[in-house]
Amino acid sequence: MEAQKIAVDAVVALTDCDRDAVIAFIRRLYLAGVTDPKRLIFKGLQALSRA
Repeated sequence: MEAQKIAVDAVVALTDCDRDAVIAFIRRLYLAGVTDPKRLIFKGLQALSRA
């Protein structure tokens, strides 16, 4: 869960996006098995840049 918290904090700080949206996206990735904070941050930034 620490990886998830790190990723959420980083994505929110870098994008100033809605924290709840970032939490939902990162949580889905985390539950799907992605546990590396760097990977979670990268995927989160990719998804938010497309939205």
